[in-house]
Amino acid sequence: MEKKKLLQIVFALGIGAIWIPVVWPAEAKDGKAAYGKLCSSCHGADGKGNPAMAKVFGEKELNIATKETGKKKDEDLLKVITEGKRKMPASGKGLSKQEQKQLLEHVRSLGK
Repeated sequence: MEKKKLLQIVFALGIGAIWIPVVWPAEAKDGKAAYGKLCSSCHGADGKGNPAMAKVFGEKELNIATKETGKKKDEDLLKVITEGKRKMPASGKGLSKQEQKQLLEHVRSLGK
């Protein structure tokens, strides 16, 4: 009986070890994909601003890979994503709450 429980635990841990890496990268990948579709044309793939767009709007407005962006509250950044700000259009309105959070997580990863 003890052997059976031990095997069940080992099996469960093995499944967990396989499952966890599959779930988290998929979520991060979703945020990166949404960023690529909705944000990178202005903010650049690295978050430092598309050079052509920076000439039009100014680099400071487009560079989101900064400590200042990293210090902002989630709700403030989500508001910018969903409602836009100044010349930036509302980009995340069509995204679910989960997709918005994944996009936010990707944006935050750009400043690291």
